[in-house]
Amino acid sequence: MSDGLIPRRYAKALYKLAVENGDADQIYAQLKRLNFRYTAIDELKRVVLNPYIPDEEKGRVMLEAAGAKPGSSLDKFILLVIRNNRAGFLRKIALSYVNLYRAEHNIAKVEIATASELPTKEVDAIVDVVKQRLGDMTLEVEQTVKPDLIGGFTVKIDDILLDASIKNELKTLRLKLQK
Repeated sequence: MSDGLIPRRYAKALYKLAVENGDADQIYAQLKRLNFRYTAIDELKRVVLNPYIPDEEKGRVMLEAAGAKPGSSLDKFILLVIRNNRAGFLRKIALSYVNLYRAEHNIAKVEIATASELPTKEVDAIVDVVKQRLGDMTLEVEQTVKPDLIGGFTVKIDDILLDASIKNELKTLRLKLQK
């Protein structure tokens, strides 16, 4: 099985269970938190992949990283994944669940990156343009500052990138001059 198929299957099973139990929204928030912490804290990866750490301890650490409670649906699910020797897929399963939840609830992830902090009014203007394009979708907006953009901004909507940065303009100009 491919790396994409296993996480999708587990994510679909978890989503189905979560909908039946009425905690799909809560698990969505927890798995977003888990993904963020898994990316930010290298130690989590080492714990999950360490064969000398007992499954229950791995599950406890991952549950704590997700901000979930022992005995919850997510707790049982994480232990199931670990016991099935799929611990290395936990982050991808979390990402698959988040993507599935967003698709089912018509949510678009919008990432706005700017060279410096923008006033709220300007960020709102960018978000308004995105809302007009996407119609009735709910937007999850995330704003970051990336000084390497030099100026301007980038807007990433799910997998589509609009690059209106000075860095991109300079790159385009350089490529034109090279031709």
